[in-house]
Amino acid sequence: MSATREVKLSEAEVRRQATDKSVRDLRDPRHPGLYLRFWSSRERGTWHLVRGKKWVPIARWPELSVAAVLAELPALRQRLMRHPATAPVVSGMATVGQLLDWYVDRMSHDRSLSAKRKAATRAAIGQHVRPCLGDLPIKYITAELIDKHLIWPGQAKLSLSYLRQMFGMLLTAFRQALKLGMIDSNPMAGVRFNDFTKAKILPKAARLRSVQLPELMQQLAQAFEAAPNDAMLALMMLAHGTRIGETRMARWSEVSLAASEWFIPAAHTKTRTEHRLPLTAQLKALLTRYRGIQQARGYEGVYLFPNRRGHCLSETQASMVFTRLGQGEWTSHDLRKVSRSTWTDLGIDGHIGEMLLNHTLGKIASTYIHTQAMEQRKLALEKWHAWLDRIGFAAIHGLKEALFEIPQKSPQANGGEASGDLSELVFSEDSK
Repeated sequence: MSATREVKLSEAEVRRQATDKSVRDLRDPRHPGLYLRFWSSRERGTWHLVRGKKWVPIARWPELSVAAVLAELPALRQRLMRHPATAPVVSGMATVGQLLDWYVDRMSHDRSLSAKRKAATRAAIGQHVRPCLGDLPIKYITAELIDKHLIWPGQAKLSLSYLRQMFGMLLTAFRQALKLGMIDSNPMAGVRFNDFTKAKILPKAARLRSVQLPELMQQLAQAFEAAPNDAMLALMMLAHGTRIGETRMARWSEVSLAASEWFIPAAHTKTRTEHRLPLTAQLKALLTRYRGIQQARGYEGVYLFPNRRGHCLSETQASMVFTRLGQGEWTSHDLRKVSRSTWTDLGIDGHIGEMLLNHTLGKIASTYIHTQAMEQRKLALEKWHAWLDRIGFAAIHGLKEALFEIPQKSPQANGGEASGDLSELVFSEDSK
């Protein structure tokens, strides 16, 4: 897409240029510093005044037409000169719908957000928030109107947790618009979700409990023989408490048996922070067996969980794995939840458990984890995998000297690792 195209600004010319997707910005040499930048939808755009390298948004098109912005241009320049720190906004943003359209477009270009989050936000706003509030004038928005048009009708058909998420999106959109000078004031300031309901939002009930894990392990053992890819995805998540997204994208180059570590890049995690998980002797044996199965079937690629096209499993394909395995009784997230709850039952420290899940923690806790907890993470997973061995995990990974004793406080309590050169192996793209 080209940076800028010089034109003679008129409403007809802008609409003509909007059909050309190779054009991003329009400028008219007769009006230096004035630019129109199209949104990705091409149906809207943002007027900017450019001073040096600073682009100052001043209005929205077509809410503010070419003729209207040109008429306001002298006054806008004067205001920008007098108050350079304040954007001289003439946004034309009159309704909540216009504000939400701007926010969704802005969010769609935010590289810090995952594609999944962008899609979820776009769907929630497009299917629920905008239809309910889109026609309301921004300046007249009150908690009463939000309750009448969104919260109260929504609670009759949506979960409170989802409704709270949508309310949070609405708050964020208004705050961002005010911060960037797109609106003069924020009518949502001070409004809280608990202003509308005092009902307690309960977490979803767990559909897998620790007492069900022996039966599940038998099922996974059978699945490992028939469909090792499916079973391995579930086993990796159960063994580490990882999310489905970060697990399905795993590469062999990120798995080092020599270093006893599984590295998950920041780009693959929900928290956008890299995640390092110790590999126990059981997992080394399981990974060795699984890699051997892949190679015996002719796969020499880079992914632990490839699809037929040679890429990693897509989000939909990974979800289908758990549709097959869970048969509607449990989901991939239930594996993560049962891992966490059983860790608590085993006496694993809460901070260590949260870190294994790669939850966002406070600064003090994060410092503690990164400086003190690596060995404790290893001991926690050794305790967990030893417990899993007692309910059938050992039959799957095939480690000759499986660790049936649950480790206590010292590393020596793990019962000893298997003999052989297993710890010397390292998977990489060069050793397929």
